[in-house]
Amino acid sequence: MEVNLGHLPFDLDFHPSSPIVAAALINGDLHLYRYQADLQPQRLLQISAHDESCRAVRFVDSGRTVLTASPDCSILATDVETGSAISRLEEAHEDSINRLVILTETTVASGDDEGCIKVWDTRQHSCCNSFDAHEDYVSDMTFVSSSKQLLATSGDGSLSVCSIRKNKVQARSDFSEDELLSLVTMKDGKKVICGTQNGSLLLYSWGYFEDCSDRLLGHPMSVDALLKVDEDTLISGSEDGVIRLVGILPNRIIQPLAEHSEYPVERLAISSDRKFLGSISHDQMLKVRKNVKEFCKYNQIYYRTVMHVPSGSCYCIRFIALIDVPSFLNATLISLDIT
Repeated sequence: MEVNLGHLPFDLDFHPSSPIVAAALINGDLHLYRYQADLQPQRLLQISAHDESCRAVRFVDSGRTVLTASPDCSILATDVETGSAISRLEEAHEDSINRLVILTETTVASGDDEGCIKVWDTRQHSCCNSFDAHEDYVSDMTFVSSSKQLLATSGDGSLSVCSIRKNKVQARSDFSEDELLSLVTMKDGKKVICGTQNGSLLLYSWGYFEDCSDRLLGHPMSVDALLKVDEDTLISGSEDGVIRLVGILPNRIIQPLAEHSEYPVERLAISSDRKFLGSISHDQMLKVRKNVKEFCKYNQIYYRTVMHVPSGSCYCIRFIALIDVPSFLNATLISLDIT
């Protein structure tokens, strides 16, 4: 399923409970689409959200509200059902806002082009925390709920760890030679994975953020988007337009999943039921692929089994033969006894 958005998209997000996906566009518009397997997505709303580009979008309040952020330094809250504006935070930042991430049901974080991160109470429309975390734009953020810490990557080449409880930047890595563009936590919070401009994935061990502990090579160009599948696998979106399934410790690019286009993959998102994968690119297309949950599950069975077969033991191995990989669908299982 795909939709021509008509303008360059910057971000996308899936509704937490309904089959709805939102796209933020360079012309300041917000689009909402209802999707269904094997049917063309239906546009529900087209909203002129900002005078300047719409760079970030996230659903909040159990999906009743959608937030957008812009270089005009504002954050807009829009009613999902009616499309009417609920509230707008003017001058939320002093500089262009680049990213949004949901922390809890009532808090959201925003990051701007000068490295400032703010945490907002969506009920009071007020700022709870502010961090001067970076010297360049905030490229990605993720929240660790167990420790109430907010992690961010930046164009300055560093990774930061901000404590919500203590309202301080607790740690920041040394500056990398390349911009850090994307971010996920894995291995039950023991590893932080960052995508870089040169295509390598940097692996940081929790608590030892000064320098990366490992690198995963294999992406030919920058890794602009990372999406966590489980504690051992992630999906990457690269500047070469290819979406890949990647294993972490052992480190390996398991399988190309799909090719969005010849243009860079700008963002990735997965639906709440984990059955649909969304991607956007510079080709102005929003693409939604079905059955990603089953596809990733089959690949993980193959990957983990092959990587963990003890020498001299007898095991039943399930190999997966994939036909037409981008469809995420046609997979056949073959059982073999190996001695």
